[in-house]
Amino acid sequence: MPTVCVFCGSSPGDDPAYREVAVALGTALAAAGHRLVYGGGRVGLMGAVADAVMHAGGAAVGVIPQSLLAREVGHHGLTELHVTGSMHERKALMADLADAFVALPGGLGTWEELLEILTWAQLGEHAKPVVVLDVGGFYDPLFALLDRAVAARFVRAEHRALARRATSVEACLALLQETPPPPQPKWIDREQT
Repeated sequence: MPTVCVFCGSSPGDDPAYREVAVALGTALAAAGHRLVYGGGRVGLMGAVADAVMHAGGAAVGVIPQSLLAREVGHHGLTELHVTGSMHERKALMADLADAFVALPGGLGTWEELLEILTWAQLGEHAKPVVVLDVGGFYDPLFALLDRAVAARFVRAEHRALARRATSVEACLALLQETPPPPQPKWIDREQT
């Protein structure tokens, strides 16, 4: 069963569409036979996607650091709940368990997870699909920044392409089936350094 790691907010956000897409994604993942791995929370978009997977008969695996579990935000109704000693251990285990990654709207933690997994792909640490499920243009500024980084020659166009963008759950699932491009050297104009 392919496992999809979903990065998303521990808050619901200010637009009901964020939660609606989280629920639709969870339902679609379960229907497609995918297992969910995520940050293990019961709150916000995290809880919404996990609950939707479970409600649709799918498997949901949470990975949460002890410090957050102790604050009573851990989801105790999951198929599996892994408790780690740190955020670093959490992210490493989520990456190891996943066959692909999806980012929904979220805050600093979501962005950090997404950018780290893209960095690992850029460095050839993995060759797993990464899809940004962009709800209502939430990620427009991120994609503008990525494009600016390419224009400024800080990011290769091939590495910019690692962040695939979908605006619907259906398009997201289709992109998860595509093989990412092969790794390219990270450095631009290395001979000049």
